[in-house]
Amino acid sequence: MLFRPLIFFVALVFSALASAETPPAEDKILERPLMERYILDELKALRIDQQDLERRMVIEITDRELAVADKSMNYANVTVTYFFYLIAGAASLFAFVGWQSLRELRDNTKKAADQQLQSIANQYEKKFQRLEQDLKRKTRIIAQNNKEIETINEIHNLWLRSQGLQTPEQKIEVYDDILKIRPGDLEALTYKADAVMEIREFHWALSLCNRVLELDSSNAHALYQRACAYACLGSEELAINDLEKAVSGSASLRELAAEDPDFESLHGNERFELLIDPSDT
Repeated sequence: MLFRPLIFFVALVFSALASAETPPAEDKILERPLMERYILDELKALRIDQQDLERRMVIEITDRELAVADKSMNYANVTVTYFFYLIAGAASLFAFVGWQSLRELRDNTKKAADQQLQSIANQYEKKFQRLEQDLKRKTRIIAQNNKEIETINEIHNLWLRSQGLQTPEQKIEVYDDILKIRPGDLEALTYKADAVMEIREFHWALSLCNRVLELDSSNAHALYQRACAYACLGSEELAINDLEKAVSGSASLRELAAEDPDFESLHGNERFELLIDPSDT
């Protein structure tokens, strides 16, 4: 294939040398078609070879391009497959780790929420317990106050009732009712001692006055009633001693003692006279 262009070149050279010579006219006419025919055949062969070369070059280039494309597709396929496996594995790993993390987060959140709710519930439970205790205490105090008010009203009614009674015995019964409601009522004991003195039960009156004075040694009313009881029993010194204490605690008892018949036995006693009428000095 490579020798044909060289032969063609040599033929051209020889044809040129032949044309340079001056052959006879007959030789020129005979040799010219042969040379042209040879040159045309060589050009045709050269064109055919050139076309064959181009065809083979195209086929070879196409085969190589196809091989390269096949290798590229194979490489791309393998790469995509591996990349897909890698992504799938990573996604699975992330999904597993994420699921574990979400589960732990959910459990931790639930645990923290339960603890917080339990803490709040305990706090409010303590507050409600304190509130309940306060309400019970206040309810108890209110109940006691209501009971005390009822007691006071009942005692007040008994005092009003005692003021309208005429006989000492009736008054003593009312005072006993007051003492049943409120044992140790000093005022009821002293008024009872006064009523007992009216029925001339001096020792009984003395006992009542002593009960009052054990609790209130400066009770003027009780001292006065005990002085009356001592005077009626003949204990003049004791009577005057209690009367002095009673008058020092309440000056209004001085005039009452001067007119009280229970002190009739003390009239003429210098201490008694001085006590009921200090102006005589």
